[in-house]
Amino acid sequence: MNINFKPGENNDVETLLILIQNFYELDGCVSFNAVVLRSALSQLLSDESMGRVWLIQDHNQTIGYVILTFGYSLEYGGRDAFIDELYIEPAYHGQGIGKQIIKFLEEVCIFLNVQALHLEVERENTSAQGFYRRVGFKDHNRYLMTKWLNKTNLQ
Repeated sequence: MNINFKPGENNDVETLLILIQNFYELDGCVSFNAVVLRSALSQLLSDESMGRVWLIQDHNQTIGYVILTFGYSLEYGGRDAFIDELYIEPAYHGQGIGKQIIKFLEEVCIFLNVQALHLEVERENTSAQGFYRRVGFKDHNRYLMTKWLNKTNLQ
């Protein structure tokens, strides 16, 4: 299957919110708060220095989305990026789409002079861990730790 990546725009927010809700329900780790997410998504779509959003499409039908956000790290030699969210509708799993997405993101990152690409995956999701290892991601044997600074954020 050959997919395409449509850059997210402000008029895609409602479509993205539906996909994000599907992802959060499937993943089960984050509460869905449409007000907070709509605001955060609008900010991201309005400022490319923070990251990028793409709708993943099969023949102009949206089947998922991916969000890439940017940071900076001395440890990694400069600009780095984080695959903040990646969701493909379950009916499209196992068709090579994930590999196409990772290849696309790698190409984007190289073009944008990103030195390292990161992601996080739930400890219980061993299938996703295996996939990410097969496409070149390494476990640093570190814990991602978070301190919420604003109680209205998703927790």
